[in-house]
Amino acid sequence: MTLRIERSARQRFTVFALSGRMEAEEVAELKRLFDCEYRNIILDLWDVRLADRDAVRFLLSCEADGMKLENCPEYVREWMDREQD
Repeated sequence: MTLRIERSARQRFTVFALSGRMEAEEVAELKRLFDCEYRNIILDLWDVRLADRDAVRFLLSCEADGMKLENCPEYVREWMDREQD
C-alpha cells in the first residue's frame, strides 16, 4: 500500500487528503507539491494508516510552518508530541 494524495479546494485553502502509508518517499513528493504554488494548506489525515518517523517529523514541520492538520490519527499525534519533547 502506498500513499494516495487527493487535492481539493476549500475556500482559500488547498486541502490534501492523504490515505495509506506515509513514509520518507511520500514525504519528498508532498514537499514537491507544497513548493509548487500552495501556501494555505490543510492536510487531512483521516485515512493515513501507517506513518514512519520521517513522516511524523515532516508533519511537525508542516504544523510549524502554519499548515493545519485535520483528522490526525491519535497515535500520530502522540508520536508528534513525543518528538517535540
